[in-house]
Amino acid sequence: MGLLTKEFPPDVYGGAGVHVEFLARELRSLVDVDVHCFGAPREGATAHEVSADLVGTNPALQTIGVDLSMVNSVNGCDLLHSHTWYANLAGHLGALLYGVPHVLTAHSLEPRRPWKAEQLGGGYALSSWAERTAYEAAHGVIAVSEGMRRDILDCYPFLDAARVHVVRNGIDTTDYWPDPDTGLLDRLGIDPDRPYVLFVGRITRQKGVPHLIRAAASVDPDAQIVLCAGAPDTPQLGAEVLALVEELSERRSGVHWIPDMQPREDVRRLLSHATVFCCPSVYEPLGIVNLEAMACGTAVVASDVGGIPEVVDDGTTGLLVHYDEQDPAGFEAALAGALNRVLADRPMAESMGAAGRARADGEFGWPAVATRTVEVYRALLA
Repeated sequence: MGLLTKEFPPDVYGGAGVHVEFLARELRSLVDVDVHCFGAPREGATAHEVSADLVGTNPALQTIGVDLSMVNSVNGCDLLHSHTWYANLAGHLGALLYGVPHVLTAHSLEPRRPWKAEQLGGGYALSSWAERTAYEAAHGVIAVSEGMRRDILDCYPFLDAARVHVVRNGIDTTDYWPDPDTGLLDRLGIDPDRPYVLFVGRITRQKGVPHLIRAAASVDPDAQIVLCAGAPDTPQLGAEVLALVEELSERRSGVHWIPDMQPREDVRRLLSHATVFCCPSVYEPLGIVNLEAMACGTAVVASDVGGIPEVVDDGTTGLLVHYDEQDPAGFEAALAGALNRVLADRPMAESMGAAGRARADGEFGWPAVATRTVEVYRALLA
């Protein structure tokens, strides 16, 4: 089986990359797996770099070039499984060329991310075409949540619903756990004796970082605001977030912006000592980062979009805040209110954290994800 992905360790920067990393690990005990990824050579995968004649071109065009390289290398695989639009076209073309089934996992949908036109320009039309083409012909589609399944069938109504299967994302609770080490906080200048709200994620419109920063102006001033936010989609968005952080820092103390993506062990420590983790996403198929926070025993305040309500049990493992794109100010006010509610009730925060850890450990293990995925494969190969 050929597993086709943009991200693979050590180059993992988003939820799809985390998914592929752990899925590949678990699949290897069940089926033969050949991983094909983007980038420089690495252990555990065949890597495909952008060809010299495409360097400097639109990123979407570079992606298509890498996809063609992948197609040339997957001959002999009896099934292809692609992740995100970056690799979907490789799966589609490989299926046509070699006459094998193609399964794709939907981690996001281009029609739900119109802001990507800022990042890709005309390349957004190419990415949208590549994704739609792959979905039209895919033998099987895996959605990472029930909410994602609904989105898929809404965006691509031509799909036979019987071809769309739900296999939720997972979490490795041996990698994410309540870590007592506070050394990282000291090094970053975060006061371990002062409560803090934490965000972890890329700076992209999808993640709603500006909403959180604006909401933070109304958050209890005794709390710190820690933003582990890097890899902006565009320089313009990066500049927008910088301006918002600078403005916030003038209004309150304890604002910490960590602009670089952190290694997993450091993310674990940041999550473990946060009073509350905030996920203000405006679009989120599932939100692995919420599972990571829960596994670290931390209460979560999150928007109620996409698959997040399937992860965060409102009132038990955290609080959900309704997102309305027509009322961003109302969303930000409600976000601040929910954060203040958790910050003001430490026993409730601790109870939510414990419930979150139990839920992550009991319901979202990667072995179950791999087993369910293989069931989809076998049904197509039967």
